[in-house]
Amino acid sequence: MKKNNYFKRYLILIIILALLFSFSFLYLNKLEEQKYNININYKLNNIIELIKEKYPLVKEEDIIYNFQTSKTNSNFLTKYGYDFDEEIMLDNIKLKKEFLGRKLGLIIIFSSLMILIFISYKKRNSNDIDKIVKKLEKINNGDYKIDLKDLKEDELSILKDEVAKTTIMLRSMAEASLNDKVKLKDSLEDISHQLKTPLTSICIMLDNLLDPDISKEMRNEFLNKIKREITNLNFLINSLLKLSKFDVNAITFYREKVKVTTLIKEAILNVNSLSDLKNITINFDKQYKEEIYCDKRWQIEALTNILKNALEHSNPNSQIDIGLTNNNLYLEITITDYGKGMDDEDLEHLFERFYKGKNASKDSIGIGLALAKSIILEDKGKITCTSKIEKGTTFNIKYFY
Repeated sequence: MKKNNYFKRYLILIIILALLFSFSFLYLNKLEEQKYNININYKLNNIIELIKEKYPLVKEEDIIYNFQTSKTNSNFLTKYGYDFDEEIMLDNIKLKKEFLGRKLGLIIIFSSLMILIFISYKKRNSNDIDKIVKKLEKINNGDYKIDLKDLKEDELSILKDEVAKTTIMLRSMAEASLNDKVKLKDSLEDISHQLKTPLTSICIMLDNLLDPDISKEMRNEFLNKIKREITNLNFLINSLLKLSKFDVNAITFYREKVKVTTLIKEAILNVNSLSDLKNITINFDKQYKEEIYCDKRWQIEALTNILKNALEHSNPNSQIDIGLTNNNLYLEITITDYGKGMDDEDLEHLFERFYKGKNASKDSIGIGLALAKSIILEDKGKITCTSKIEKGTTFNIKYFY
């Protein structure tokens, strides 16, 4: 992550101030040294002039020479009645006090500026932390519509990014939870609606069975109808429960490599009784060796529902053809019947739950194809349908590699 701009500015400002302080301190030391030398030269020059006036025979060159070569430097001047060190010391004390004040002033100014920079930096961080805390409080109260762009980039940018990610995740979870609740509510309403009619019918027939004057033939007829209604109810409830689990993402798919022929043969076995009842032949070449990565049990359920729909819409003594093709992108299964077919309006709503087409059988619930589509989509597949009235219907199921 990029380092924040204003932190860099603070750092550069501190470095500049430190450099200015160092150069200023060195300059004061240099200036103090220069003034010290000037003071010495000035004092020495005055002393030499006084000695020359008092002792005309003494040459200036000799005085300077003795001053430079004397082991004690200025001590030789005492024979002329001058204490050079004492005079210089008094002047240097004043000079040192003057420069000490300047240096202390420089240190105070530098320290004050550093303290101001530190306070400004901490205050800015504290303000940003306060903003983040307030935003987290809003998140805890369920307000996920938070924009962290108003916070400038700084060393807290990592924390801000994580808060933003957490906010997005929590918002997604809250929305998903709400959607799941809505879907569950809709599913329960659908279940209630779909159960009402067969249960009412069963209750009416049971009332008739309680009539002591009912004939044996009528009793058997009512019992067979009740059995059929209970069978339909059982299928309806199981299908609705499965769909509801898909709606709330409560189903875990256990995927593995499965031969397509295995899926199709199992689906054909599941509808054998219906195909035998209508004397419909299901044609399928069992020599295919292609495999797909899917949940075996659920894909068999999807193919079974599609075959069941094809059988319900096929004419007796007809046939259903199952074909298979594949390429580098996907494997495609086609299931074709030659029955009543569907118009464009029915095709448009074909995979909607509880939708019954114009040519649907009286026992049709309108949920099998919706469940099949949910299953196929879960395994990264796709299902489409084409149909022509009185010519038949073809389902195309693609499993993408």
